[in-house]
Amino acid sequence: MFTRTLILGAGAAGMMAAAHCGGESLVLDHAKAPGEKIRISGGGRCNFTNLEIAPERFLGANPHFPKSALARYTQWDFLDLVGRYGIAWHEKTLGQLFCDGKATQIVDMLRHEMEAAGARLWLQTEIGAVRHDGKRFRVGVKREGQQIEIECENLILATGGKSIPKMGATGLAYDIARHFGHEITETRPALVPFTFEKGRFTNLAGVACNSLISNAKARFEEALLFTHRGLSGPAVLQISSYWREGEAVSVNLLPGIRLGETLRDKRNSDGRKALSTELARHLPNRLVSFLEQEIDLKGNLADLSDRRIDALDAKLGDWQLKPTGTEGYRTAEVTLGGVDTSGISSKTMESKHIPGLYIIGEAVDVTGWLGGYNFQWAWSSAVAAGRAISARPTPPAQSG
Repeated sequence: MFTRTLILGAGAAGMMAAAHCGGESLVLDHAKAPGEKIRISGGGRCNFTNLEIAPERFLGANPHFPKSALARYTQWDFLDLVGRYGIAWHEKTLGQLFCDGKATQIVDMLRHEMEAAGARLWLQTEIGAVRHDGKRFRVGVKREGQQIEIECENLILATGGKSIPKMGATGLAYDIARHFGHEITETRPALVPFTFEKGRFTNLAGVACNSLISNAKARFEEALLFTHRGLSGPAVLQISSYWREGEAVSVNLLPGIRLGETLRDKRNSDGRKALSTELARHLPNRLVSFLEQEIDLKGNLADLSDRRIDALDAKLGDWQLKPTGTEGYRTAEVTLGGVDTSGISSKTMESKHIPGLYIIGEAVDVTGWLGGYNFQWAWSSAVAAGRAISARPTPPAQSG
């Protein structure tokens, strides 16, 4: 059978592309329902974009690559689409936008847009061999027990990366891209919790506090969460994209607080107060108790020398922690790395190696910050590819 455009993957990028590519298109996915990552994202409310989208908040070998697509389909464009469907939303912190209701509203919106564009959707479909015969792409699939070969003029890879394999994530896009001559940059889990030696933070599991986490490449001030395995929370997920094995990270447990000045003032005004009691005004009690095992917190404020205050200020402002690793793709929100952007047009997302092949979304070596950035990249890259295909003359109708 023939379809003008075949899209592999019915996630955020795949469905968005189907809504914009024009002509006859078919979307394939192995799952029972489309947009599964959308459905579970943001605690079921989908953090669908961010008000503060900027190219410098995306990682990749070529930091300039995402600029074109992000500029031509912005967060405001997606907000217009959400508004047309009457989907109520709210801003949380740092420009993050979430649905007031369920994330399935976004999935339903995209399905409606696909249907309006005349796109078809095949679910529970297994993708087999992919090749090009010199004129068309030929993709073998298995559906409802039948083997089918689909011919297409345009092939869009939108199968994502390796994150959350329990939902069926694989490296399929990388395999197909590599088959057609593309290089793949190193892939690794991103936006992922850190792990530490067994039992390191077990007694702190569930404790959260504001923090500033940094390394030589980046710094983020957001919540930190202690877990049975190690550290999580927005600040940790953010810095994980910039971290490499063997490195330590610096944790400032009291960002925005001049601890040295505070302790000196309290030493003069309330010297009989215990140091640990004063720290508990700024940090969770359980965390203070934990820190007592690593730092001398004994005594009253009146007993503190300036030297000891400075040492304590330095320790709590630069707590050096070296993770043993991360929780891996199992819990990673996205995949860092992917199809090398040197082989892709930044304007159209089309392959420079073979005409008609487009690579979009998480499969590309473009990874955004936590907070709606990766969804916006899915929307923007998908629209870039879809519009490029739509602008091409529609070929005469052909039979398979």
